[in-house]
Amino acid sequence: MNDNTTRRSVLAALASLPLASLAQQETKILVEVWKAPECGCCEDWAKHLQANGFAVKIHNGGNDAMRAKMGLPDRLASCHTGLVGGYAIEGHVPAREIRRLLKEKPQAVGLTVPGMPVGSPGMDDPAYKGRKDPYDVLLVSRGGATRVYASYNKA
Repeated sequence: MNDNTTRRSVLAALASLPLASLAQQETKILVEVWKAPECGCCEDWAKHLQANGFAVKIHNGGNDAMRAKMGLPDRLASCHTGLVGGYAIEGHVPAREIRRLLKEKPQAVGLTVPGMPVGSPGMDDPAYKGRKDPYDVLLVSRGGATRVYASYNKA
């Protein structure tokens, strides 16, 4: 290999670096979140998603309206409502289950963790002193029926 060929190879490799970085950024899946402006645990849940490779766009307010629009019954409500890949994500659903949902693509409205269980993502602040309450992630079907999709912190 001559010097010109080597130089061109090195330049081509260097030129591709920013594009590789940009391509990685573009592959992040967007989760839109509607929440009350003052809710700190919602912000913590968004940070959990970001730490697990999701992009997050937050809308302050409107979560009740979005929950209704997506067809999630009020009995399954939490403090924030998300939308990803056409699915509703209600409450403190772990990123792992969102990835599973997007991979499996079931016929469903989405996932919910009703209420605000301590120890779930976003409800795991040091103020809770490591407490982890048991909770279920529920898959919500189009009629509002649910089934357990995953269980956490069970004995």
